[in-house]
Amino acid sequence: MTKFSLAVHGGAGTILRHTMTDDLEARYHAGLRRALQAGHDVLAQAGTALDAVTAAVCVLEDEPLFNAGRGAVFTSEGRQEMDAAVMDGATRKAGAVAGMMGPRNPILAARAVMERTDHVLLIGPNALQVARDAGLSFEDAPYFFTQQRWDALQTTLEMRRNGIDDADPARRHGTVGAVARDTHCNLAAATSTGGMTAKSPGRVGDTPLIGAGTYADNNTCAVSGTGHGEIFIRWHAASEIAARMRHAGQSLAEAAHHVVMHDLGSNDGSGGIIAVDAQGNLSLPFNCEGMYRGTVTQKSDFRTSIYR
Repeated sequence: MTKFSLAVHGGAGTILRHTMTDDLEARYHAGLRRALQAGHDVLAQAGTALDAVTAAVCVLEDEPLFNAGRGAVFTSEGRQEMDAAVMDGATRKAGAVAGMMGPRNPILAARAVMERTDHVLLIGPNALQVARDAGLSFEDAPYFFTQQRWDALQTTLEMRRNGIDDADPARRHGTVGAVARDTHCNLAAATSTGGMTAKSPGRVGDTPLIGAGTYADNNTCAVSGTGHGEIFIRWHAASEIAARMRHAGQSLAEAAHHVVMHDLGSNDGSGGIIAVDAQGNLSLPFNCEGMYRGTVTQKSDFRTSIYR
């Protein structure tokens, strides 16, 4: 039987160990496990990697604990603007949306762009229209409101008024994602985010930029990133991992470690990635205190972790 593999993440560096309670930690593990289960159920029935990563990310978008979909953070003007992307490693087709508010699951909107248009990235009213035409569920603003995110915005704005920056990675991190290799030997990646707390309106991070925060190619790997998006963009983090495998002959683990620890880590690029290669090997390096993450394979060995 051909092996399948799945990894998910719910953000890197977004909560410090000393602020974590037992109850909250249990809730994070449960959310990651539900996402893994959704993706595993697809792969175990010989479903596609693309369907598996989409299903997993939808679960994470529906969980308010994570900064995507229902748990998205607020811009400096108190609005929510969400980004998402999906990529199919078999065809290298991709779809992405940015600055979106309305669809319950932005990842489904990104997939609709890939499957229903000739484009890769859409923004604005037409992106919403594509989602409507695809029959996706929409929600009003109260659905996406969480007190935790609103309080984080107020705290950040107050700090700015006082000229304070505590460099808490939670203010600029927070993404969800999934990568998979299916029984047909195809790869896929999906990533979704609310962005950075108190970000400037219209800011777009690495998530919907193919090759920066999301990438998939059957010949090398599938990658979903989480962290300081501007650095991921400038170093083209996701596709750099694939390039190192393709051109330097590095293994997935070697390539991912170099990009996360050196390219990103040496340039204020705190965060991490999840990745899977054509053989189903998984790599989940991060260079900050923690990354919500989980893995599962055909052996049904569900594993979830937060810290090292």
